[in-house]
Amino acid sequence: MSLPTYRTTISPDWVDYNGHLRDAFYLLIFSHATDALMDVLGLDEAGRARTGHTLYTLECHLNFLAEVKEGEPVEVRTQLLAHDTKRLHIHHAMYRPGDDASLAESEQMLMNIDSAAGRAAPFADQVAERVAQLASEHQGFPQPACVGRVIGLRRSA
Repeated sequence: MSLPTYRTTISPDWVDYNGHLRDAFYLLIFSHATDALMDVLGLDEAGRARTGHTLYTLECHLNFLAEVKEGEPVEVRTQLLAHDTKRLHIHHAMYRPGDDASLAESEQMLMNIDSAAGRAAPFADQVAERVAQLASEHQGFPQPACVGRVIGLRRSA
């Protein structure tokens, strides 16, 4: 199973005129899940202070799969799809607790940044070790259906 990273309840302030979770708040929830992933990897507040590193999001794709209503509890499960010395390719999926049908999914590319230099840098050794461990734990997981999607309209002949 993917790594459980974040749980919340949908706030009334997050609901739009259609009575469901506003688009921007899906990304907010996934952003909190990325923060929790950073904690798991050793890039929590203490780790960022120790290494001078943080993660930036380079690219993000959102797929809205089902309506989410005010007051509903949701949880995010995160899968590490791939990595190199500076980047993480991840997938977040939002669920109702105990359910296996995803409500929304987000594929993201994250970059390790040296905060002082303001540019990409290899992961610190302890973080790289934890990334490798997580990759090993997630090896063999099936690729989520929403990964690798491209936005576009088919051209008619």
